[in-house]
Amino acid sequence: MGEGQYRLSDAALERINAVDNAIVEAIDDDDEEAFHVAFEEMLELVRTEGESVGDEEIESSDVIVPPADTSFVEAAKEFTGDGLIPD
Repeated sequence: MGEGQYRLSDAALERINAVDNAIVEAIDDDDEEAFHVAFEEMLELVRTEGESVGDEEIESSDVIVPPADTSFVEAAKEFTGDGLIPD
């Protein structure tokens, strides 16, 4: 996302995983509009449901969400198979 790191609850991660799956489906269906809607939803869920990790904290990331300006073509390289979050 290019916005730092976030901690997510298991419940938020489940919601984000469902959106991740919808993104994969949109890409598989070559549906750029559905991709943009779902990707914006994912970003918003991370921003609102996640707890921002301070810059002074160094932690490994389980998932790296692409930047908000990711194009459909770029996303097709990232969101494959199980998407960003393995099921």
